[in-house]
Amino acid sequence: MTENPPRARVVRPGLVRTGRWSLRYTPRALLVCAALGALAAGTTVLAIGTGTYALSPPQVLRTLAGGGPPGAGFIVLDLRLPRALVAVLVGFGMGMAGAVFQSLTRNPLGSPDITGFGNGASAGALVAIILFDAGDTQTAAGAVCGGLATAAAVYLLAWKRGVHGYRLVLVGIGASAVLGSATSFLYVRADIGKAAQAASWMIGSLNARDWGDVRIAALGLAVLVPVVLGRARQLTLLEMGDDTAAALGVPPERTRLVLLATGTGLTAMAVAAAGPVPFVAMAAPQLARRMTRSAGPNLLPAAWTGALLVSAADLVTQRVTGSALMPVGVVTGVAGGAYLAWLLRGERRAGKV
Repeated sequence: MTENPPRARVVRPGLVRTGRWSLRYTPRALLVCAALGALAAGTTVLAIGTGTYALSPPQVLRTLAGGGPPGAGFIVLDLRLPRALVAVLVGFGMGMAGAVFQSLTRNPLGSPDITGFGNGASAGALVAIILFDAGDTQTAAGAVCGGLATAAAVYLLAWKRGVHGYRLVLVGIGASAVLGSATSFLYVRADIGKAAQAASWMIGSLNARDWGDVRIAALGLAVLVPVVLGRARQLTLLEMGDDTAAALGVPPERTRLVLLATGTGLTAMAVAAAGPVPFVAMAAPQLARRMTRSAGPNLLPAAWTGALLVSAADLVTQRVTGSALMPVGVVTGVAGGAYLAWLLRGERRAGKV
């Protein structure tokens, strides 16, 4: 006689339980994720249809389904689809990484591109590109090693009977400055061709993305996103303070180390696939929190917000310039700079800076 497997049942709105596992969710957050996913999909279709060989959204969808106009298959599937998928995957990873870091530091400025983790991944990737003439896999490995080494250094330098959020941010800003000097030195050592290639990549570019870049970004998300989501409750408890988290059964430092490592991994994979696209990791969690109107890290809403931001920025670069050559980081940098000024103004009014 076999036992029937436990069925998932809704205990109350926002809580589903099956056996010894339970899932807590916010209905508004689910709606926000669905809306952001739909907008990201629509933006992706528009971006795929943009270019010298223009395609309407129905033509793009027919081509993806195996039909479409003559010659559209090569343009859509081999040239434009990898670029569009990299934009979504990179934005998704950066948005989730930003939510992790901002939650750990309890500071809206605690994103990987401000605290130096993104710069560490960039420096590691540049070492692989310039010094070792690396391919996609080696560049990804260099980005991961550089990001993890920077995370370890910042964590140790910020340690003083634990890691305080503002101390982590300040040490990270210093590390970012040092790494910026290191990347400048790498440019000096490189020949003119590699320096030009690295300079374009350092702005954050989706140009000439292929299926190898898609695989790198997708593999990083497949491995790291479940780890982050599995620690979501612990991350929420850490926002209440280390003493409260420890009293509720969460080991603060061990949990923080795991989340720092996974957040750094997400950042490194995004950097390896598209370069350091600026300000997405900082803006996405804050925008997601305002849309969901709920406390906590808002991991999935932040991830889908990041996916929409990068795909929309890619569409803007192609529509405004009429070319796919301008790096997407130019658009996110301009928009992110304005957002950073607005955010600092709000922090100053609140007396935090």
